[in-house]
Amino acid sequence: MSRLLELENVTAAYGAVKALFGVSLALDEGQVVALMGRNGMGKTTTIRCISRLLLHSGGRLSFAGRDLKGVSAPKVAQLGVGLVPEGRRCFAPLTVAENLVVAARPGPWDIERVQALFPRLKERMRQTSATLSGGEQQMLAIGRALMTNPRLLILDEATEGLAPVVRQEIWAGVRALKAEGLSILLVDKSLKEIVSVADSAVIIERGETVWQGGIDALTPELTDRYLGV
Repeated sequence: MSRLLELENVTAAYGAVKALFGVSLALDEGQVVALMGRNGMGKTTTIRCISRLLLHSGGRLSFAGRDLKGVSAPKVAQLGVGLVPEGRRCFAPLTVAENLVVAARPGPWDIERVQALFPRLKERMRQTSATLSGGEQQMLAIGRALMTNPRLLILDEATEGLAPVVRQEIWAGVRALKAEGLSILLVDKSLKEIVSVADSAVIIERGETVWQGGIDALTPELTDRYLGV
């Protein structure tokens, strides 16, 4: 497998407030990597750096062999990074179909494939996204990211706050995407589901990588130390 995403000692700040002090992670083509840590430890900031919504101040960040220093957020999206941000952020006035079409780029993912992945959306194509349930909006956000035909899909808390039955539908979708060989970086609080789908994990604590390895090496001692409340 070839290396798709790599961060080496990445640092970042919000103005004068430093947020990342040295995050390192690696993700290969076709791999699912879980980015883990307690709330406020830098997971979303790391994702913002990868998607270029926040520029890193130090270290190295590369995607598909390209150094991302100075690369804009739109350009990173064009290179193949599809982001499903925390909070979904669908375009409320647009219909489901319009939300999908506006993001479309050439490739195998089209509206029909998104509908097959999330059949609920097929029944809602003419509704505005503002009228959807939270779970349906999350499915739409994932579908919209897939319509960009990404090489890497980033899921930031894709199942947070959703009903159990809806969470299971979304996790089933994630497993289907993994089976197709899509590279995925995910953040989620459900350790059981993460273990079922991820190949490896990276744990960050106070803006630094403190552990990374295969998902089978994620011991109860590690989860208690770095993920426990």
